[in-house]
Amino acid sequence: MPDKTKRPVKVGGREKWGPISIGPVTASPGELTRLELPFSRLATGTWASIPVAVLHGKQPGPRIWVNAVIHGDELNGVPIIRELVHDIDPTRLRGTVVAVPIVNVFGLIKESRYLPDRRDLNRSFPGSARGSMASQLAHLFMTHIVAGSSLGFDLHTGSDGRTNLPQIRCDLEDPVTAEYADVFGAPLNLHSPLRGGSLRAAAGKMGIPVLVYEGGEAFRFNREAFRVGYEGVRRVLERLGMYESGLPPVTNSPARSHASQWVRARRSGLCQLSVRIGARVKQGDRIAVIYDAATRWESVIRARADGMIIGMTRVAIVHRGDAIVHIASID
Repeated sequence: MPDKTKRPVKVGGREKWGPISIGPVTASPGELTRLELPFSRLATGTWASIPVAVLHGKQPGPRIWVNAVIHGDELNGVPIIRELVHDIDPTRLRGTVVAVPIVNVFGLIKESRYLPDRRDLNRSFPGSARGSMASQLAHLFMTHIVAGSSLGFDLHTGSDGRTNLPQIRCDLEDPVTAEYADVFGAPLNLHSPLRGGSLRAAAGKMGIPVLVYEGGEAFRFNREAFRVGYEGVRRVLERLGMYESGLPPVTNSPARSHASQWVRARRSGLCQLSVRIGARVKQGDRIAVIYDAATRWESVIRARADGMIIGMTRVAIVHRGDAIVHIASID
């Protein structure tokens, strides 16, 4: 389906700011417009659709998008987007914010990370109009949401029983992207190479930077991850000249990292962590202990390098090779 987004046109040497069309719906300047993008017909004959909210500003400016739930179990981005849509007044907005709180609708309903075909949506971009369900959904998102935008926010959480420190993952070697990441103000900015099939990689090929925000864990809301994510998006909108945030400037610059590693269990057992998320550790520090239920045997897990704890398991029973603690080396 072709992208029907109407671009601003020049009239008498000045840019004319008018309505935009996303899918079948036209959004007028100064209004909040809600719409649905249908992507799959159900056995009932009805359509499954992606919910979209378009905040189309009264004045010209950039177009950005913010999305959540590319993985159906990662819910923390939903209230972030909900509050952004509630708090941003389109009559005072310069530019356009396209908000997509739930991309993987089937995954959300099934309480699964994946789509019904067991494909990972974030390995299916840019997709195709005639591919698998994941491929078609990715193509729809690229066509109607990504195309025509200048920046995107992709909101995620930890998964598989792990939690993440609020952090931005992006290309820190790109000065513009790195500046947006610093403005966002999460505790950590982690350099992350592009991964084939991801939304960030597909948008990058179109010249559109994406900030991937990680914070919290699957199936749960995390108040601190919500706060950092919400305030971060607002700060970047202000830096773009789109909307005043009313927030104080970030007092502490985010830590930066170009390398990280997971410390894994050497043996199965019960795991008791000795560190908290966000803590700084030194090489050799005790970070966890794994022990048997019926004997005095135990295995102490120690940090292999200096760094910051940016992710950890939330489960008590671990198996050999399971990821226990994620440590980022700070630049």
